[in-house]
Amino acid sequence: MELLLGAHFSIAGGLHRAIEEAQYYQCNVLQLFTKNATTWRERALPEKDIDKFRLARKSSGIRTIAAHTSYLINIAGGEGKKLSLSREALKHELIRCGQLGIDSLVLHPGSHMGDGDETGIMRIAQNINEIFHETRGNRTRLLLETTAGQGSSIGFCFEQLAAIIKRIHAPSRIGVCLDTCHIFAAGYNISTPAGYRKTIKAFDEIIGLEHLHLIHLNDSKKDVGSRTDRHEHIGSGFIGMGTFQLIINDFRFQDIPKIIETPKGKTRFKDWDRINLTRLKNLKNQ
Repeated sequence: MELLLGAHFSIAGGLHRAIEEAQYYQCNVLQLFTKNATTWRERALPEKDIDKFRLARKSSGIRTIAAHTSYLINIAGGEGKKLSLSREALKHELIRCGQLGIDSLVLHPGSHMGDGDETGIMRIAQNINEIFHETRGNRTRLLLETTAGQGSSIGFCFEQLAAIIKRIHAPSRIGVCLDTCHIFAAGYNISTPAGYRKTIKAFDEIIGLEHLHLIHLNDSKKDVGSRTDRHEHIGSGFIGMGTFQLIINDFRFQDIPKIIETPKGKTRFKDWDRINLTRLKNLKNQ
């Protein structure tokens, strides 16, 4: 089976540039932002940009494209301007993804801001249901990303994600993105074969592997249970190369796209995206 592997690539110079970058690295999947991820300013896509993106994808052989939402979005918070902006931003993210034919959109579930996990979970589900109603016919699947558990964030345990999914009225439009660094930081010790098997078994029993549609492959700068989200190069952190070998060769994940979000860096002597992608490709069938 073909290894579905790629990276998060920049859209500097145009959305289609991310596809060109993926081709340069011989990737068959990729992740990108559809706008500047650090601003609330929304972006209406000109038809020429949409056409250029779709044409680039058609001629590239790219299998799957995922987008990642703006880091500012928080649909778990209370009423107010931030929530209103977050709802509108997520709605427009889905609209842009639909226009571009992007397969999935990754969302950090959000932070309850001191109001409690159950309240945060209820808010997330309610806001997603309302946004799905407003974007009926949209074919991009929204993926809730596992989180590291910093602050009052929701999604650091599988039970929380399952509770959100159970409340979604359009189940075919929702799924999960599993981030290896995040679940490790949250306390799931996947650094050993036994810990890896236990974690995937728990995911399947609590959420269901049928809901897993994307995996972020990142090592961790911090040890298990740190609740600190710090990505490290593949095999250079506390998770270790052995776990990535297990994931790459796990038959249950052979059809699931895998994306690296490891630290960037490209010099005359080191190209970290190429190094990390090569490390993972070399693990296939080992």
